[in-house]
Amino acid sequence: MPEEIQTGRAGVVAIVGRTNVGKSTLANHLLGEKVSIVSDTVQTTRNLIRAILTEPRGQLVFLDTPGVHKALGELGRNLNKMARSAVQGTDAVLLVLDASTPPELEDDGWFRRLAREEVPCIFALNKCDRAGDRSADYRALWEEIRAEKEGAPSPLWCTVSALRGDGMAALLDTLFAAVPEGPPLFPEDILTDYPRKLNIADVIREKLFLRLRDELPHAIAVWVEEIDEQESRWVVDASIYVERHSQKGIVIGEKGRLLKGAREQAEKELHGMYGVRFKLNLWVKVEKDWRKNFWILRKLGYA
Repeated sequence: MPEEIQTGRAGVVAIVGRTNVGKSTLANHLLGEKVSIVSDTVQTTRNLIRAILTEPRGQLVFLDTPGVHKALGELGRNLNKMARSAVQGTDAVLLVLDASTPPELEDDGWFRRLAREEVPCIFALNKCDRAGDRSADYRALWEEIRAEKEGAPSPLWCTVSALRGDGMAALLDTLFAAVPEGPPLFPEDILTDYPRKLNIADVIREKLFLRLRDELPHAIAVWVEEIDEQESRWVVDASIYVERHSQKGIVIGEKGRLLKGAREQAEKELHGMYGVRFKLNLWVKVEKDWRKNFWILRKLGYA
């Protein structure tokens, strides 16, 4: 391993914030690779994903967490709990804020939680490329909360656009300065330790989300049953869970077009990720109220 990496900085950084503020887009941009699926849908990120950046300055291990939101069911409550607990034991916390919209209740909650933490905090005001900058509102809210909390930390503020890349180099400098000196936590050729089955399932789910939009993504889950790693291609059997029979037809689409389109897009992206051709065998299955079923949530890694 190169000497500069051995003597550099290394640490775990939790990326947190409310839903749809751009956490996964930001993580992907920092890595220069797609490690987290992205959509405008609440609960897109459902697992804790470790994305590992290694460079001459050292190594940053990013925890891309589910977005905190108003939870109405067991799945939402589990995802919120996962996100809030992610800051424990980390070397720094990166709170992502949507500077194009006013602060919401979840932003207030994150400010209050981080005001009690001793870990270095970086507040990223994201979406600076959009009209209607509300950065001052976030700074004012933080100062109000900080005045109430004795000993609250002094965070570092960064203005970025995860989509365009504005301010990302400066953010990376700030993050490396925030973590301690030390050896890498993972081998330098590893991009993520996210299990292959979960990653493939996420890619399939993302392509369905992009086609279904707001119609019923919350009711969809994907589970990879088996991966047959053949020499010429990988054959993947995966189940798509919905909650009602009426939803099954929506996912399949007229004459199977929606499911076919999502499958072809997923196969293409997975080919780019793994360097082998993919054949996805997808089955849509009705699993009534799966979001309330602890055993299914546990199987999917959501509990």
